[in-house]
Amino acid sequence: MQQNSNNHIFTNSVDKSNNLIDKHWASIWGNAVSIGENRPESYGKNITFRYPIYSQFSGEGMKLTFDNYCGTEPITISECSVYVNGEFYDVTFENGSKSVTIPAKKNIVSDPLMCKIEAKSQFDVNFYLKDFTQMRSTVYVSGPLSNSAIYAIGNQTHNRDISIDIKRGTNLYYFLSNISILTDKENRTVLCYGDSITAQDWPDYLQLRCKENNFNNTAVIRRATSGSRILREYSCIRYESYGLKGTNRFAHEVPTEGVDTVIIQQGINDIIHPVGTDVNPYRPMSDLPTVDEMIDGMKYYIDLAKSYNYKVYVGTLLPIENWRTYADFREQMKNELNDWIRKAECFDGCIDFEKAVRDSKNPKAFAEGMDSGDHLHPSGLGYKTMAECVPDIILK
Repeated sequence: MQQNSNNHIFTNSVDKSNNLIDKHWASIWGNAVSIGENRPESYGKNITFRYPIYSQFSGEGMKLTFDNYCGTEPITISECSVYVNGEFYDVTFENGSKSVTIPAKKNIVSDPLMCKIEAKSQFDVNFYLKDFTQMRSTVYVSGPLSNSAIYAIGNQTHNRDISIDIKRGTNLYYFLSNISILTDKENRTVLCYGDSITAQDWPDYLQLRCKENNFNNTAVIRRATSGSRILREYSCIRYESYGLKGTNRFAHEVPTEGVDTVIIQQGINDIIHPVGTDVNPYRPMSDLPTVDEMIDGMKYYIDLAKSYNYKVYVGTLLPIENWRTYADFREQMKNELNDWIRKAECFDGCIDFEKAVRDSKNPKAFAEGMDSGDHLHPSGLGYKTMAECVPDIILK
């Protein structure tokens, strides 16, 4: 049995309810887990995280996944709650415990919490870290649905009105990596996989597009981490937070309840990161792959996703002219990979993000208003445009 803070009792035996026979578990929210900066001060104690969660469709219960995949020591979630429909509900683990310890490299799924979730609604997940906790498994994300997270001093898991004096906003999402809800079988999930471009706004805008255009059966989640590459990762402490390579990420992040489609947009960091040891000892030119190697890496993603029976769409890489490591050979590599993406027949379709945001007169660069200013990441308008160019057929 599971009990919330208002003494309502709910059973976890979902298969015993006549109303739940035609339901399944589908993810409505998700993030990758990457590596935070490894610093002495990256231990937290006596803090509560509150993450607002949007649900595209309704449900009868939820499960939360907490992931310590990048940790090097165990972490303990001391207490966890969900605030939904005006009430706090306690989240339990391992058949009823209010706290749980997650070993390094492992994750854990909560007990099912049976409660009503309304379509196109928001609820809050709160969890408390009482003791010193290695704050290593985390990811930075941003977007209109991802900019309202906070952390606060003390155990605030059942406090609705946290004083402004003890809280602050954050775009770092620690440990919480997925939320699935028990919902109608026609409801499904699209997963967006990639690097910092996907860790930023366009997946949120894609979810809002589903909301506004009444694609009511489709939730959009992201598995994206800044600095990550298909084929390489940094083992040095300086660039450790730049994310895991594809062979250490994809099989861990992508298999998810309710997912039937994955959108892949990755590869630009493989091209732009290597600069030579004379410039940066941590970023040798030997890290630069060939285009054929990148295609092989993309085929690894595609084959693995197909083994999960997912439809696979691949997005073209965006303009990079005037990025700080820009060079003609990098432009040529990007164009060769994009040409393969546009023509390949080993996946279900190409989403031409580059064409949507590039300058028609100078396709090496972003169109006016589409560039964030660093010549690599889109502006808010650019991210909206990326979301808008995803074909309707993927969202229905």
